[in-house]
Parts: sequence; C-alpha cells; structure tokens
Amino acid sequence: MTDAAETPGGESYLAAISGIVADVEDVAREVARVQIRELRVLAAAGRLAEEQGAHPNAKVTLHDMVLRSISAEVAGAMRTTDRTVQRRIGEARVTIEGFPAAVAAWESGRIVQGHVKAIVDAGVNLPAELWAEFEAIAIERCEGQTPNRVRGELEILAHRMHPRSFAERHEEAAAGRCVRLIPGRDGMSDLIATLPTVIAEGIHDRLTQQARAIIDTREERATGSDVVATDARTTDQVRADVLADLLLAGTPALDDTRDTSAGPLGAIRARVQVLVPAATLAGADDGPCDLAGGSPIDPATARTLAGATGVWERLFHDPTTGVTVSTDSYRVPAGMRRFLQARDQHCRFPGCRVAAIRCEVDHTHDHALGGKTELSNLAHLCQRHHSMKQFTAWRVRQLSGGVLEWTSPLGRIYREDAPTPAVAFTPAAASPGDPAPF
Repeated sequence: MTDAAETPGGESYLAAISGIVADVEDVAREVARVQIRELRVLAAAGRLAEEQGAHPNAKVTLHDMVLRSISAEVAGAMRTTDRTVQRRIGEARVTIEGFPAAVAAWESGRIVQGHVKAIVDAGVNLPAELWAEFEAIAIERCEGQTPNRVRGELEILAHRMHPRSFAERHEEAAAGRCVRLIPGRDGMSDLIATLPTVIAEGIHDRLTQQARAIIDTREERATGSDVVATDARTTDQVRADVLADLLLAGTPALDDTRDTSAGPLGAIRARVQVLVPAATLAGADDGPCDLAGGSPIDPATARTLAGATGVWERLFHDPTTGVTVSTDSYRVPAGMRRFLQARDQHCRFPGCRVAAIRCEVDHTHDHALGGKTELSNLAHLCQRHHSMKQFTAWRVRQLSGGVLEWTSPLGRIYREDAPTPAVAFTPAAASPGDPAPF
C-alpha cells in the first residue's frame, strides 16, 4: 500500500513539490542573469561595428561589412549562422539601448524575459522619443501578470500613444494584404494569407467550429459508417482539409454531417468577441478596439460589426467608469452570462488568455454544495482549468469586485483581478447645449 504522506496532498509529496518549485525559481534567476549578459554582449558587438564603420570617409557598405564580419566571428563561438547572430545583435541593441528600464526591471526580478519582449515588440512601433514614457507605463502593467496575458494590453497602449491614429495606420497596412505560397518539404507548402485581424480570426474560428462538428459527428457515428470509422484525423488536419475544400470546391466536401448539398457545416458562422469603447462606437475616437484573446482591430471594422448583424456580440463600456454595463444582444446565454463575458474577457486562471466565449461559466463555490448562481459566485474558466479546479488540489474563492484568489497545493496565493478594460475614459468637460454623444 502507498503511504498517505506520499499521495498527492501528503506531506512528503508537498515537500517534494516545494523543493522543485524553489529549484525552478533559483534556475530562473540564474537563466535571467545569463540572458541579460548575453544581450549586453551582443549589443556591445553591434556598437563596435558601428564605431569601426563611423570614419568620416567610410562608405555605407563598410559598417555592414564590419557587422557581418563580427557576426560571423561570434557565430563560430555560438555554433549558429552569422545571419542569425546579426539579427540577434540588432534585437539586442534595440532592447538594451532603447528600453533600459525594462531590462533593469527584468534584472531585478520585477518582470521576466517574456514581458521585456512584449514591451519591445509593442514599443518599437512608436516614435523613439516616446519609448521611455511607454516602457514606464508598460512595466507597471506587466507586474503581477503573465506575458501572454498583458501582451494585447500593451499593444493597445502603444496604439493609443502613437501620434498617428490607429485607423490611419490600419488603412495603410490593409493595402498590403496578400496571399503567399512558400514551398516546404516532402511535397508540402505553406499558404499564408495576410488579412485584417478580425477577418483572420473569423476564418480561423469558423474552420475550428466546422472541424469540431465533423469530429463530434465522427465519434457519434463511428459504428455506422466505414468511412467515418476510419477517419482518425486531428483537429488541425480536419481544419486544413475543410479550408482546402471550401476554397477549391466552395463547400466542405469532407462534411460527414451533410444532409444537403452544402451540409449543416455551411450554416456554421464565425464568432468573434470584440470590446468596442462607447467613444469609438460614437465616432468620437479613432483608437483601436480590443479583440478579446487576440490583437487590436481598427475602429471602422468594429463599428461595422456593431451595426450590421446580431451574430456579433456587442459590448458597451460606461464612458465614465470604464465598466462594461450592457450588451445589445438578446441571444442565449442570458444577460448574466453576457455580463460575465464582458467582465472576465478570458479564462480567470492566472496567466490564461482563452477568450471568455471559448470558456465555461463555473460556480466558484460548487453549486452542488450550496453555491448560488449569482455574479459574485461565477467566473469563466477554460475546460483545462475548470478540470483542474475540480480534480486537483488547486482551490479558488471569489472576493469582491470579481477578484479570484487561487491557492496552490503548496499554499501559494495567486490573486486574479478582474481584467482591466482595454480603454479608460476621462469625462470631457461638456459645454452648455452640447448634444448627447449618441
């Protein structure tokens, strides 16, 4: 028999896990020191190349040749290609010289490497004179959050700080939409479409729904069809096959659920969750809107989605408090779930970014044990973290304001605050007689 102390939750088990976590933290600090040192060395290599090629009579090609030579030398020591090293030298200089406060925060343990990358990736799109102001705000946003959770917020922040409107920049970027074919190995190729974010998200979502419908039907009818019974494709494979069918044949030819020429899959439409600030919806602001779980989208697209069809869930923020207060959709689920989708935006387990529309509404205090179905006892969890809450020693309780307090098996506390709205509003001073914004 297994000793109770060695089972999950037993003293020896918890002591072992505690030791592993402590070791991981020590290793993470050591790795961070080495990574920062490497960045500084690579940045120094880039500065050396610039200094050597900065003579008054030097040609432009001299600096490039010096940089190539140094990159090749370093590549030999790193056992990689000179092109890779040259690219990393450029990235290192931008990080070390352009965002020194972020590096310092990383070095002190306030943030991690992923945060620094998210700050740099978002910040470089701003004019250089705004980098210091941006990183100061970004560092505060990163503390206590995981990099993937805060990345979208930093992108929104950078777009808001940019001197040119997001709508103007999106219009220019949209002119570069295209489809590219990149030959691969073993008779395979990559078909890459560069599209407006909301279109790309919608395409991927519809393909996912269709793939799931095929797989669900396959499982239900496995004993009734030889074709279905031998179908062992993964979701990714089915998604790729459906895409090819739709583009080549106009309908999903591999639809095992079909009852008509188009099949029930043809009725599946994409779902995209978009947070539209009231000022943007009214046309008073041209800033970006937040595609929950994804990237910012342009305001013109957001307004079109808000006014065109009930398929899109429209969420409104109170322009004074920034709190989501209502939605104009009356579709199932009911208003309580719509409010929770607006409040949570994504799975409420620390670090998870699965959009709320892909999650399950969970009773924080189990309904079977007396938990009430009310806003203060409900939160969105993705299937993975919902299962963890049910079947592992992780525990959660909900505090006021929608704050979730998670307790790990080791007793560590992780506070999961309700997501900050992507946009905050400051009431403008209205002149007597000014019309309402709507």
